[in-house]
Amino acid sequence: MTVAAVQHFAGPPAWTWYIMFYFFFAGIAGGSYVIASLFRLRGDPSDEPAARLGYYASFGALIPCPIMLILDLGTPLRFWHMLWNTTPDAAGLVFRWWSPMSVGAWALLLFGAFATVSFVDALVRDRRLPWRWVARVLGGVFGKVVMIVGTVLGLFVAGYTGVLLAVSNQPVWSDTWTLGGLFLASGLSASAALLLFLSRYRMSADASGGPLIVSERLYAVLELALIVIFVFTLIPAGALGLSFGFPWFLLWLVALAGLAPGVGGLITSRLAVTSEGATVAVQSATRTAAMSGVVLLGVLALRAAVIFSAQ
Repeated sequence: MTVAAVQHFAGPPAWTWYIMFYFFFAGIAGGSYVIASLFRLRGDPSDEPAARLGYYASFGALIPCPIMLILDLGTPLRFWHMLWNTTPDAAGLVFRWWSPMSVGAWALLLFGAFATVSFVDALVRDRRLPWRWVARVLGGVFGKVVMIVGTVLGLFVAGYTGVLLAVSNQPVWSDTWTLGGLFLASGLSASAALLLFLSRYRMSADASGGPLIVSERLYAVLELALIVIFVFTLIPAGALGLSFGFPWFLLWLVALAGLAPGVGGLITSRLAVTSEGATVAVQSATRTAAMSGVVLLGVLALRAAVIFSAQ
């Protein structure tokens, strides 16, 4: 029995590099927040410097996201129309639960609020802001609720960009169900690699280097598995050549190279066990910097290949 190719009727959205970088930074913003919250919720005081570093990275990566979205609009000054209805006699907030674009805009706004709160909290705990009441308010149950809700929103922001593509009627994007998970896994992998690199400039965060290395490797394996599934889901629709043809296969080669440090490291990993029994991955500072750069470049290449091959 033959499988008919999926028919596509929508014109390409003609997305530019603005959207590519939006997808890239959104993955890091959400992924860094998730990793930071997991460190803090684990309750080990030695992980606290890495948790604060994660909140800094999340907030920093979030800043370009609305800028990229606004620049991509044909009329940038009307960006607020995505959140506010300007129709006469019907003015008010706009939330269309059936529209991935509307849900994504509100999720980004809400996540931005939680990321900002956690960013300010990290500054206070690092004694860079004098607002001690912030640390007191967020130091108990309420603070854990904020982290958990922010983590859920972070997971959504990191992965929804892939879902946004999948619900379109574009070839490649609508031919697979893997893009949400693939973008989420690559965003977490990029975040772990970035935090591992940044921890070299925050010596107190070195204690969390081992878990960051291990988590990056696990996220890389998950990402590779989803890429394999992505390939197999494109075959019945006849879209494999479109996504992996020239010149896109060059970007896929870069994306796969970005997985090499994680997947290869997991296979050949040498783990040293401390006297307390904690597992620590052995890796030099130079290798860490190189690995982080390769991983981040691979994550960017993956998004470029997925976005531009379908247009």
